[in-house]
Amino acid sequence: MWTTLTFLHILIATLVTGHALLHKSEVRSAIGWIGLGWLSPFFGGAIYLAFGINRVARRASRIPRIVNVTDGPVEVLAGCLTLDDNIRTIAEVGDRVTSIPLTGGNSIEMLQGGNEAYPAMLAEIGRAQHTIALASYIFRPDRVGEDFVRALAAAHDRGVQIRVLVDGIGSGYFWSPVISQLRAAGVPARRFMHNWLPWRMSFINLRNHKKLMIIDGAIAYTGGLNLGIENVWPSRRARISGRPVRPVIDVHFHLKGPVVSQLMTSFAEDWHFTTGEQLDEPTWWPEIEPAGSALARGISSGPDEDIGKIETLLAAAIGQAKRRIRIVTPYFLPDERLRLAISLAALRGVEIELVIPEQSDHVIMNWAMSSHLSFFPLESIRVFMTSGAFDHSKLLTVDGNWCAVGSINWDVRSLRLNFEFLLESYHQPLIGQIDALIDQKISGARHLEAAALAARSLPVKLRDAFARLLLPYL
Repeated sequence: MWTTLTFLHILIATLVTGHALLHKSEVRSAIGWIGLGWLSPFFGGAIYLAFGINRVARRASRIPRIVNVTDGPVEVLAGCLTLDDNIRTIAEVGDRVTSIPLTGGNSIEMLQGGNEAYPAMLAEIGRAQHTIALASYIFRPDRVGEDFVRALAAAHDRGVQIRVLVDGIGSGYFWSPVISQLRAAGVPARRFMHNWLPWRMSFINLRNHKKLMIIDGAIAYTGGLNLGIENVWPSRRARISGRPVRPVIDVHFHLKGPVVSQLMTSFAEDWHFTTGEQLDEPTWWPEIEPAGSALARGISSGPDEDIGKIETLLAAAIGQAKRRIRIVTPYFLPDERLRLAISLAALRGVEIELVIPEQSDHVIMNWAMSSHLSFFPLESIRVFMTSGAFDHSKLLTVDGNWCAVGSINWDVRSLRLNFEFLLESYHQPLIGQIDALIDQKISGARHLEAAALAARSLPVKLRDAFARLLLPYL
């Protein structure tokens, strides 16, 4: 018996070693997985099978790029020529890394919270004539969710084609009430990467974090806003599953113009991956007329062929900054590459402002972020902590001339494990609005001093450092 068990352990550890050597680009990661495989008989192999293997790459790589629409290379080139050299370099990196065209002729409107975004989104659903595509990480069965379910059901009844995709974890793995309600109304709705089979449980660690809504292929909404009552003010008396709601601050964006087709492409790929259905009918892909003057590009990222694209663009933007970088994020746990890029920017004399919540919605994130921040040069980086409502906003501006918004958090989960969507724009009026919003957040925030982190007691530092070890999966 012991001989058989020893043989099986050696076989499993050898398989883990071979796979890690061939597929792990980071040396430390490969060494860690190999060590776990050899030093933890059977258990190490099981952990590697569950969390170390990217099952999505082989399947997602077969999804075709359905369409990319731009209004015209001449107009886009003319817009790029007006950009500063460093900002134009960011655009060029985006071209090379994503192979997605930068589009001109777009309109981008910022909406703060569910109070502004939800009525606009529901009104668009009510006006939809042909198609509605909706993806949300969280779609709660509360008053907000019920409003959206009713609006979608009414649109379905008048003949609009609808597809709804929610995450298999974020919107309830064991039971998703909104999926049941939508299906009962005849609306096609599915959960992303939801499967009970043990050998297909990659859904536990890989999540669709995108927030997308596309109406008639020509009007879209994206950003960080989930569908839930916590995003509506005032919501202190509202409850989720019997629990009082902690209000959430967030930002969403209303889009018109050619860039909308890039949001539709992102949704269509995820829908095809989940269901096998190809959304290739002309009603999903209308000709889109210019609707404004904003240069913009929509970029998808995930643990498939798109892995690392958004992270590379963020690193390029940080590296090209000359004057100021402003980051607003609910979770700040960037990996070593982005940490180094931010630290080098600070050493170059770039003004860096980071806005994070005083209290996260997960206590372990508070601990891990405290430890992680201690490795940054806080004498050169101004960290501001917001109190009160949980700030879930995800904003980035560089030199007042480039911005990035969407579903991305500054953590390894968002950048390596989740399926995410980011919108980059070079439209100064929009960037000015975002910078003004960041100014507003900073005005009411507490400045975190390096001395405050250093003054933590040894037990607290050890607790926080241990939480930081979970960085790849937080």
